[in-house]
Amino acid sequence: MPNGHLSQQTVTGREIAACDWSSTPLGPVESWPVSLRSLLAMMLSCPTPMFLAWGPELRCFYNDAYRPLLGIRIAGTLGERFDIVWSNIWDELLPLVEKTMAGGNITATDMKLDLARTGEPEDSWWTFTYSPVFDDDGRVAGLLCVTGETTARVVAERERAAADERLQQALSAGRNIGAWDWDVQGDIVRADSRFALLYGVDPAEAEAGAPIGTFFAAIHPDDLPHAQRQIAAAMDPAGDGTFISEYRVLRPDGTSRWVSAQGRCSFDDEGRPAHFPGVSYDIDDRKQAELAALAARVEREFVLSLSARQRAATDPDTIMRFTARALGERLDVHRVCFARVGENQVRYIAGWSDGALPQLRGDHSIDRMGRSNTTLLRAGRTVVSDAFAQDNRFEPDTVASYSARSGLAVPLRRDGRLEGLLIIGHAEPRHWLPGEIALVQEVAEISWVTIQRADALLRLEAKVGRQGAQLERVATELHDAASARAAAETQVRQLQKMEAVGQLTGGIAHDFNNMLAVVIGGLDMIDRRLASGRNDVGRYVEAAKEGATRAAALTQRLLAFSRQSPLSPEPVEGNRLIADLTDLLARTLGERIVVETVLGAGLWRAEADRGQLENAIVNLAVNARDAMPDGGRLTIETANAHVGDDYAREADMAAGQYVLIAVSDTGTGMPPEVLAKAFDPFFTTKPVGRGTGLGLSQVFGFVRQSHGHVRIYSEPDVGTTVRLYLPRFYGEAPTPTARTALAPVRGGAAHESILVVEDESRVRSFSVEVLRDLGYTVHHASHGPEAIALLETGIRVTLLFTDVVMPGMNGRELADRALAMRPGLRVLYTTGYTRNAVVHNGVLDPGTRLLPKPFDVDELARKVREALDA
Repeated sequence: MPNGHLSQQTVTGREIAACDWSSTPLGPVESWPVSLRSLLAMMLSCPTPMFLAWGPELRCFYNDAYRPLLGIRIAGTLGERFDIVWSNIWDELLPLVEKTMAGGNITATDMKLDLARTGEPEDSWWTFTYSPVFDDDGRVAGLLCVTGETTARVVAERERAAADERLQQALSAGRNIGAWDWDVQGDIVRADSRFALLYGVDPAEAEAGAPIGTFFAAIHPDDLPHAQRQIAAAMDPAGDGTFISEYRVLRPDGTSRWVSAQGRCSFDDEGRPAHFPGVSYDIDDRKQAELAALAARVEREFVLSLSARQRAATDPDTIMRFTARALGERLDVHRVCFARVGENQVRYIAGWSDGALPQLRGDHSIDRMGRSNTTLLRAGRTVVSDAFAQDNRFEPDTVASYSARSGLAVPLRRDGRLEGLLIIGHAEPRHWLPGEIALVQEVAEISWVTIQRADALLRLEAKVGRQGAQLERVATELHDAASARAAAETQVRQLQKMEAVGQLTGGIAHDFNNMLAVVIGGLDMIDRRLASGRNDVGRYVEAAKEGATRAAALTQRLLAFSRQSPLSPEPVEGNRLIADLTDLLARTLGERIVVETVLGAGLWRAEADRGQLENAIVNLAVNARDAMPDGGRLTIETANAHVGDDYAREADMAAGQYVLIAVSDTGTGMPPEVLAKAFDPFFTTKPVGRGTGLGLSQVFGFVRQSHGHVRIYSEPDVGTTVRLYLPRFYGEAPTPTARTALAPVRGGAAHESILVVEDESRVRSFSVEVLRDLGYTVHHASHGPEAIALLETGIRVTLLFTDVVMPGMNGRELADRALAMRPGLRVLYTTGYTRNAVVHNGVLDPGTRLLPKPFDVDELARKVREALDA
């Protein structure tokens, strides 16, 4: 598919040839698969609208015939993702796309889609096919859409069906059909008696013939212009002469009824209208039902909208005020008010008025509304009055004091007891329609439920506030008491939390004491041997170093569990990582454990810290081995996972696309009480000395810090499965190469000058001595301002090696100041805990180099060399 060929054939071909594809996932045109280029050549030459979505991200191509379908989105479509191009209808297309990508062929006939080609919603119908397309290796690589619009045919068929339905209705009415014949050139309409009765004309006059205006006079003035336009269109020789119209006709008693008129105009040899016969029939029942359904739908939309607004509010008075206003404007009444009812009192609390009536305020006896009305309200009945003055349920003397002249009151009850009223008032007498009364009753019901909920929330907040103040007083009083902790825990109900903290603290103390015992004992033995002149201290040095290293590893596990360990996320190919680990796991787990992998095809790249992910998988594999003392099967699976909204809410994670890595064993499994504590720190069922209880906690902390999720399933005597959900990587960054064995570190040179900034003197001295031994020129400072002062003296500094957490000016602030003074300066941070200075949301800031504490000579040498050579 040479580019020149495309550019000479079609508009889209020229656009494809002109694009710089090298920066896209597809790469340069020359590198495209033969199958893709062949498909494009075929598609671009075809006059039928066609659309191609190619590659893992379904990048879009189309031919010239498809361009009108894109409308206003044409500018950014070429090479864009399918789901972005058609985002407004993606929910409808996604099931079809998934079936096609699974290898199926899809045919959709007259499917309704809102393409919004002009940017506005539209009704359009389409018949199309989705077919899978294959790459050079025979794998499904995308889909091809061949489409055509069927809107005109669908609309015509529906209009024809509607006309047939109207005719059938007319024929079924029988006695309500009236026939007419209009001599257009003579302007005489002759009609039968049924037609005459429909239009209120004397039957004898209609049979003898009357001018068309006689019948036009009966058509409702609001409908007449439209009917005349439809008649004129039927009399246009350019049309087919068909006339179909619906309008209202006025009756002698002042009422109106809906009529449908249908006919066809015929023309003489010169193309002039000659005769216009037709029929008219009464459709008032159908039309009234349609109007009633429309009104009901509008009322339902009003109620749903109002209910949603109420649920979003929390203040009862606010809910009542905006509800009163919305209802008043909807019904075009003058006043709406909510009231609360006590034993015998009505107290007005919130409402709305358009100004024609004053707001209702204050309170009064409920009997002022009439004793019979009070009885009805207490029984849950709505009181309706078209005119208070003519309603004998109201006392004349009391009515005279009313500002309103008509209205209704809806009882608001709870548990059969009258607690409130929704009162509608109008300044003139008014006949209340059944639909209006039903609407007020429905609004009253949903409003009162919402108001009660808001009242309960306010009471609960007040109660919580009082309890909070009480708890603060209790905590303050118990602070000085000997049993303050136990009493405070009981008062604020935090026994479980404190138990977990106690378990965590005890576990840390136990493990650290063991490790410190090894370190202190080793150092003590070294001191004794050297004091007696003996130099055989090698094994004590190794023991002390091992204890210190284990203590450092424990702190890293604790940081991982608490999601404070800094991560360096990168695109990770899960299948490659698992394949690289398989041999290591097989050797580590032993011959009695069979290691199997089930790697999903087309696996997305995950976004995670590769080292931490490898560590997590190894942790899970070791746990699985310990659960299979007599041998068994370890299975590691990978797959793409779509997490929906419901599961995401349950798991406290974002909905979207994830890479799933599952580790399963056929071991002893866990009962429910053990499974519930599986992620608790220092919780372990292994014998003493066989585990710290931090393995699963570290896995949990790492995955959650990576914005993923962990689920564990286990059944006694069946086995355990741990599923890691890691976020999918979106982007074009290449996958980093696998780690190789570390090469020897090159030493420093005298011209390479390092400024060491560390507030802890022993750590600073150690770092300075090591770096000088490595051949570097070293300057040092104990805090940020001292380092700035050194830089201001003009000393040569190649690398700033600074602690992050220091009093006053922290390491990030120092680095920012130093870089402003020396733009080419290299920076290497070190810390035992970052405090968000160079780590945000658990991830190292881009371009940041960090050496975690504690570190040994080799680690320091390697990190410094990497920073200088980068």
